[in-house]
Amino acid sequence: MARKNLIVVGNGMASLRFLEELLSVAPDRFAITVIGSEPDPAYNRVLLSPLLAGEITADDVAMKPRSWYAENDITLMTGVDVKSLNARKRSARLATGETIAFDVCVLATGSEAIRLDMPGAKAAGVEVFRSLADISRIIDGAGKGPGAVVIGGGLLGIEAAYGLRLAGANVSLIHVMDRLMERQLDAIGGALLRSALEAKGISVVLNAASECIEGTTSVTALTFKDGSRIPASLVVMAVGVKPRIDLAAGAGLNCRRGFIVNNRMETSISGIYAIGECAEHRGQVYGLVEPAYEQARVAARAVCGGEEIYGGTVLATNLK
Repeated sequence: MARKNLIVVGNGMASLRFLEELLSVAPDRFAITVIGSEPDPAYNRVLLSPLLAGEITADDVAMKPRSWYAENDITLMTGVDVKSLNARKRSARLATGETIAFDVCVLATGSEAIRLDMPGAKAAGVEVFRSLADISRIIDGAGKGPGAVVIGGGLLGIEAAYGLRLAGANVSLIHVMDRLMERQLDAIGGALLRSALEAKGISVVLNAASECIEGTTSVTALTFKDGSRIPASLVVMAVGVKPRIDLAAGAGLNCRRGFIVNNRMETSISGIYAIGECAEHRGQVYGLVEPAYEQARVAARAVCGGEEIYGGTVLATNLK
């Protein structure tokens, strides 16, 4: 019997776990094509903080080599964006102009970092903390000039600031709220965390509303709404992420924050599934690895006709 064509849009951690799960239950059922926008095959995004700190190398972040995909008869395309989905014709149009037909599609497009909209935000030396390419640029700028400023006192911002400090940079951590990690910590916990970071040489500034980034071509300082400023040659925005759901418009998929899915991870259009940070299940979009892995397991069985369901995930966070 001829194999059905299955495409996976995205090649992050959720995508790779889906492939592993699918190979474990139905290794020969589909002709699989994976399309990733980043130039590297799936890597462990959780380890970007220790990579920034110099505690590990890029080899430690890698998950499966390209050869693994070939060995499992998976066509891997990297550095390629999917521009649109045609649900009626069951096809995906790539940025290269190529069109790929599918019987089943799994969307694992993940999230993109939020960039604050302020004057100077596009200057050289303004970065986000999301990908291997971001880490490379941040490391390049870490040792230059008066130091680095990290905007965002949540999990990601704190890990970025700590990584930069271990890399030898002078670091200021800026947060608009009155305590760090306000979603997870009360006032006492936030104060303890602040003290721990300051003991490691990180300057913490709270209740600080950023106004603009100074510098005509490259960053020279971050200015606040009260008129104060911090000199810097590197500004890292770590203020959150948003699901990548651009493909929804042309495909006619129901969305709110993410692609809306049912308990089998299927979207509003039959045969198109979504997992990981781009999926919205029962009004919840998860930004953590464990829910993505649970969703990948369910989706891998759902595309094969299985009845396993996803009931949601109890959240827990770990500050590295």
